Amino acid sequence: MRFETELADRKTELSEKWADLVLGSYPKETRKIWGRQKDRFQNPVGAAIFDATRELFDLMLEWKDAEKIASGLDKLIRIRSVQDFSPSQAVSFVFLLKKLLREEFFKPMQAGGRLDELLRFEAKVDNLAMMSFDIYAKGRETMYRLRVEEVKRAQSSLLRKAGMIADVTADSSAD
Repeated sequence: MRFETELADRKTELSEKWADLVLGSYPKETRKIWGRQKDRFQNPVGAAIFDATRELFDLMLEWKDAEKIASGLDKLIRIRSVQDFSPSQAVSFVFLLKKLLREEFFKPMQAGGRLDELLRFEAKVDNLAMMSFDIYAKGRETMYRLRVEEVKRAQSSLLRKAGMIADVTADSSAD
């Protein structure tokens, strides 16, 4: 049986285990709340984590549409980028998938002489990690640019109110 077929057969179980590992990276109380309740209205963040891991797992099995994969990654990265995580911690969820795959498949595949299949799939996980770093960096860049623009607008508004700069858009035809 091909490794991708084994993964597809167990995708629901494996994506939930991956989500549990992601939740395990949060503080104990947060993990307990987000992991227990999977209803998207009562627990939108926890539900989003489970949905994103399920979606990403499916997309990794297909590995056809980079934009869809990036969109799936973006969902998890957005959640983690606003948390109190360093950049490496924010994208560490990708490596948790690699950990899960090794825990589930390494020994049986090694015994069966099929370790090369696992390693080939892990290359996809590595590509996912690189995509995650790019998405995280782009998101941070956008956030910082928005902050700078907001500071400029606030400063300009304060200077205008203090009469320190003239409003050049005012109608000067009254002269």
